[in-house]
Amino acid sequence: MIIKELEGKDIAIVAMGESQLDFHLSLVHSNTYDEVWAINCMGAVINCDKVFMLDPVSRFLDTEDAGTQTGIMRRWLPENEVPILTCELDERVPSLTMYPLEEVAQYGDCAYLNNTVAYAIAYAMYQKVGSVNLFGIDFSYKGNIHFAEAGKACCEFWLAKCIEKGIHIKIAPRSGLLDTNLPINEKLYGYHRLEDPDILIIDNEGTYRKVKLSWYENMLRNEKLKNITEIRDVMDGPPEATRY
Repeated sequence: MIIKELEGKDIAIVAMGESQLDFHLSLVHSNTYDEVWAINCMGAVINCDKVFMLDPVSRFLDTEDAGTQTGIMRRWLPENEVPILTCELDERVPSLTMYPLEEVAQYGDCAYLNNTVAYAIAYAMYQKVGSVNLFGIDFSYKGNIHFAEAGKACCEFWLAKCIEKGIHIKIAPRSGLLDTNLPINEKLYGYHRLEDPDILIIDNEGTYRKVKLSWYENMLRNEKLKNITEIRDVMDGPPEATRY
């Protein structure tokens, strides 16, 4: 079901990965969101408006398959009053509501949904939200190259579809999703091998601009700017800048 009130809204989706810390930091720094959607047991941890839990309740209440999530979910699920979108209703948890699977798949013209976060992203697209902020959705970690959770490709696939629909995507700085946590000089393959590589930044008109890393670092150093957003605010374009 389309919820008209969600159209154009600013949504935060929060899962259990390390970059959930960036969500809490964003609140400390006065960021606000029209709605916060939690993934699985994050619903028991943060104030949220919706929970996405595509595993059936029985996985948490009747088995130990959820590992360390089992205890908190068993305490929280029967008493929770926040709507939980899932795949099966269960009278033990009155707040459950069926995920609109057919409608979402039809709108996205795709049924590639292999993890709970992907369902949440696809739902955001279906509801025509304005922006999606992703926290705790990491899948891989720079400090452990031998570990990676399944589902990253599916999430990035749906993020690409969101972008095509004009939905603005923001990813937690320490998340590996879309290689967000890579240093800016390592994001463009091939260019990263150059002594002074080209990087891409976006100006205030939303146009991608190619600039030299040395120019970027000089702006940081001489203008005492803290991040790329501030650089965009003062950027009048270096001579070598290229518009696309």
